[in-house]
Amino acid sequence: MAMYPVLCQIGPFTVYSYGVMLAVAVFVSSILLGRDAKRRHIQPDVIFDLVFWMVVVGILGARVFYILLNFSFFWDNPLEMIKIYKGGLAWQGALVSGFIAGLIFIKKKGLALWPTLDLIAPYAALGQAIGRLGCFLNGCCYGKEWKGGVFFPVHQKFLHPTQLYEAFGLLIIFFILKRYQTSNRHPGRVFFLYLFLAGLERFLVEFLRADHVLTGMGLSLFQIISLIIMTGSIVLLWYRSSANFVRRK
Repeated sequence: MAMYPVLCQIGPFTVYSYGVMLAVAVFVSSILLGRDAKRRHIQPDVIFDLVFWMVVVGILGARVFYILLNFSFFWDNPLEMIKIYKGGLAWQGALVSGFIAGLIFIKKKGLALWPTLDLIAPYAALGQAIGRLGCFLNGCCYGKEWKGGVFFPVHQKFLHPTQLYEAFGLLIIFFILKRYQTSNRHPGRVFFLYLFLAGLERFLVEFLRADHVLTGMGLSLFQIISLIIMTGSIVLLWYRSSANFVRRK
């Protein structure tokens, strides 16, 4: 059985599983990222500050994007906008807003852009994987009905545990990126690979999701955005490879 949206009650305070897993994702990813940064002679404190701002701005962006996608519901229920513990974060919104926050911070601190993004990319995937466990416990981001699936009390149905599919897929992406990180000699490619694989993973899992309305193209909006992200990663990779080739000539 899935769904433990409330882990425990401590006096007047309620501890929600979604928030706990989000905190665990940030903590684990930050610690491991700080360790890798130290090996590359980057002060861990700088990386922790970078992660902090990317996470804070990323969560805000993810929430705003989710609200915009479900505007009619939040228009009728405005107080629901602040109830982030119930779930409701869109990865695409976090990617854009967190990326912008990261760019500003990296430039301000004088860090090398592409090597820094390459350093962060695997742990972005790991953090997402852990966060998806929070979605599973919360019961959001659910899949289509399937008699061989997991029973979700809030839906009173057996459903595809798409949250676990995504968690597993993102964990695999984390290991792929870490392996590629050791052999890559072209700054930016680890980050571009993350964009492509994360977009591909989301595109495929969307076929089993039941919480999104399909567009006229037969795809969900998130699938279309994922295709744009995948295409963008290929274009950026081609552009950087071409620029490097021209400089070598």
